[in-house]
Amino acid sequence: MELQQDQEIILGDLPKGITLASEAMGNKTWNVLGHTYLAKVESSSSFAWLSLDPTGTGVPPHVHPTQDEHIFIMEGVYTLYLDGEWTTAGPGDTVRMPMGLPHAYYNKGETPGKSLFWVSPAGKLSELFDQLHNLTDPEEVVRRSALHDVNFLPPGSVPGA
Repeated sequence: MELQQDQEIILGDLPKGITLASEAMGNKTWNVLGHTYLAKVESSSSFAWLSLDPTGTGVPPHVHPTQDEHIFIMEGVYTLYLDGEWTTAGPGDTVRMPMGLPHAYYNKGETPGKSLFWVSPAGKLSELFDQLHNLTDPEEVVRRSALHDVNFLPPGSVPGA
């Protein structure tokens, strides 16, 4: 098959285009327990969001049984729990968290954190963020998360979390 110059190639449901630095794809912005998330890419195969993480915020140990997750850190230093070990990562670092791996992240530093998160496949995470937006009850966050393939570990099960 010969492709003509004006013919568009469509490979999947990921829409072509640019999400500007100052914008969220589809104007989707969520406030989740102190964090601000801005959608950057959303399709069935991939979901990415910019995470603005004030000092003192974090996400306790949890598992994505059906998604690989990655973090590209742009600003700040994150304290990370990765499958039984604590470590830190900073600007320019990429954190890889394969599906099924218990993990957590916290901004324990003195400056706000800013990072690009993404998961593949997208799963139900965007839908979960819709439900968690402005929710203030951590127990309800855990309950709703479990219905969307994000399983939090029991409190106290990870020393230092």
